Parts: sequence; structure tokens; C-alpha cells
Amino acid sequence: MNTKFAAQNAPIKLYRNLLSGHCHRVELMLSLLDIPYETIDLDMANGAHKAPDYLKISPFGQVPAIDDNGITLADSNAIITYLEKKYNDGYAWYPQDPVKAAEVQRWLSVAAGEIAYGPCAVRLVKVFGVDLDYDVAKKKTDALLAVIEPLLNTRPYLAGEAITLADVAGYSYISHVPEGGVSLEPYPAIRAWLERIEAHPRFVGMKRTPVPA
Repeated sequence: MNTKFAAQNAPIKLYRNLLSGHCHRVELMLSLLDIPYETIDLDMANGAHKAPDYLKISPFGQVPAIDDNGITLADSNAIITYLEKKYNDGYAWYPQDPVKAAEVQRWLSVAAGEIAYGPCAVRLVKVFGVDLDYDVAKKKTDALLAVIEPLLNTRPYLAGEAITLADVAGYSYISHVPEGGVSLEPYPAIRAWLERIEAHPRFVGMKRTPVPA
């Protein structure tokens, strides 16, 4: 167990949707930091994420959210940053060097931008039937992967030579983008990067859904 997580503390509560990459991003960080946690799967189809009690935790009615023994937070990138700052295990998940820190932050922005509007969006259409413009999301996905592939031919991780929050934020939706109808076969460097993350001893995966024909 993470040495900074006091034994008397209750496990962190993670409010999630089992198939959400944003939620998996947080669960992956919790696992990588070896922090005790319990998952609470919200019945979003029946509006559990809009219930008054939940809105006190996540005012926008979104997942994920956490309750860390009375400290409540929403937004996946905010949560993984909080976890790293509070329970850092001595590893530089978010480097202190200004240039390296800026590189990690850039990928957190990509996760909230290009990844959300590309790999996340194509999967929302195919897995959840969300009414989005699939062709636009597919073009954004292709453009993103075309940037990441040559980058990962020059270094093993998004922000450099070692795994960081950048990879935690980027992994889930890129790994599951085939569920959105986008093949990763043309991207061997991306596939090798995903495999490096999955080889981490505390890696935890997200439930997969069928890849559309």
C-alpha cells in the first residue's frame, strides 16, 4: 500500500461509469500509485449522476469523481494531478523540471482536447450511440494518431523517456479507439507504447467492448 496513505484512512471512493475512459484514467492512476480505493458504479441511464447528493460531489453531473476521506473532486485530469501531488510515491509522474513539466501539461491538454474530440468521440458514437458527427470525430482521430505515431518512434513515452501523467491521461481512449471503428494496425509505435504501459506491474485495464465490423 502507498506509504503516504495512512492505514486509518478509508479507501478512496471512485464514482465511475465502467466503460468511461475518463474514469479509467483515474482508476489507472490509483492503481499505479498503489492507493486503496473502491469503485461506485453510477446508474447513469437512470440519472444517478444528476442526483442531488452526487451533484454536491460533481457539480456538472459528470464522472469520474472521488471522495478521499471528505475531500471531493471531479474532472479526471484534476483528480490524477491531485493524486500525484498528495500521494506521490517518489517517482516523477509530474516532473519538477520546468520543460518536462510543461511537456506533461501539454499532453493533459491534449487529453482534454484532441483526445476527447477524437478517440473519445468516435467511441461515444459506436459504443454508446451518442449523436455526434462521426466523420468529424474520425478525422480528428486520424490527425491525432498521425502526430503521435512519429513522436513515439523517437521516444518510448509521450513526454519523454519515462512514463508520466501524460501517458496515464492518454492511454485509455487511444487503447480503446478500435471500439470506435479506428484500427491501430497502421500505428506500430502507438501499439508498442500501449504495451509498455500495460506491462507496468500495477497496470489495471478497462473493460473492452466489441470492435465494430
